[in-house]
Amino acid sequence: MKYRLKRLADQVVVITGASSGIGLATAREAALHGARLVLACRDKEQLDKLVEELRTAGGDAVAVQMDVGRREDHERLLQTAIDTYGQVDTWINNAGVSIFGRIEDVPLDDQRKLFDTNYWGVVYGSVIATAHLRRHGGALINVGSEVSDRAVPLQGAYSASKHAVKGFTDALRMELEAEGVPVSVTLVKPASIATRFTVNARNYMDVEPRLPPPVYAPEVAARAILYAAEHPRRDIYVGGAAKAIGQLGQRMPRLADKMTHWLIDHQRTTIPARARQDGLEAPGNGAEPVQPGRVLRHSAYTHMATRGRGPLLAAACAALLVGAAIGAAHSRRP
Repeated sequence: MKYRLKRLADQVVVITGASSGIGLATAREAALHGARLVLACRDKEQLDKLVEELRTAGGDAVAVQMDVGRREDHERLLQTAIDTYGQVDTWINNAGVSIFGRIEDVPLDDQRKLFDTNYWGVVYGSVIATAHLRRHGGALINVGSEVSDRAVPLQGAYSASKHAVKGFTDALRMELEAEGVPVSVTLVKPASIATRFTVNARNYMDVEPRLPPPVYAPEVAARAILYAAEHPRRDIYVGGAAKAIGQLGQRMPRLADKMTHWLIDHQRTTIPARARQDGLEAPGNGAEPVQPGRVLRHSAYTHMATRGRGPLLAAACAALLVGAAIGAAHSRRP
């Protein structure tokens, strides 16, 4: 199937979850490339500030306050894009939220609310965007996670939602290809990203959460997403760690299970849990991300993989993580 994707400078791009993290970085990067932007999230104040920032810098953007868990909000988002710019060329489903805690400690109602955002938000956006994009072609980009391929402890509901996003995205891609619809469907799977992810997550642990290393800057994910807006790709892993954990989980799942204690330890800080305004039901508290340790601002793997040189790097990443898994298994606590 051949797709004809425009240059970003000629595109109208929709981004959900645009006020922070990956969405914010993607909006800023897209604006630098001259794209016209339709930016959406629940936090109107932060969204308006972003639009003002981009316009001041010479960009062209419009804000839409919405909840991705509501289908009618996606319909309104599309209509705003059409009313403002005439059409949409790339639609990016990025909004998401997490919950930290043992599955047995997380109320089922909270898990359902997480799915409203992480899964149904992608489904609604994809269905509505595809109905528009199939008329003239374009790109649908869904932001999954490295846990789309390999679940992690303490984020069970989040892992399940990202598995669901992968299944939905893969099935939709196959159906569109069978019909010959000129819509490129990409699943982007980031590793740990230094965003407000942990401070906006609901927390049922006795300590504050953190992300396991290595941790990448959100701009790394933004560049991968916008590459897919111009170049059809089935999947893009953000960070060699994401590719490695996915390969290990698929090819040697029992060995990956041996990393359980390491993953639990590296998602728990020593800071006692504190009251928070999480993002499960309303916009988060807007606090700046606090990620101890090094934040990587470039991924050699993702840079090479998006230019057709990924297989060898993928094998190298998988080999490295196998070694890490074996090391973690040998050092596991009694």
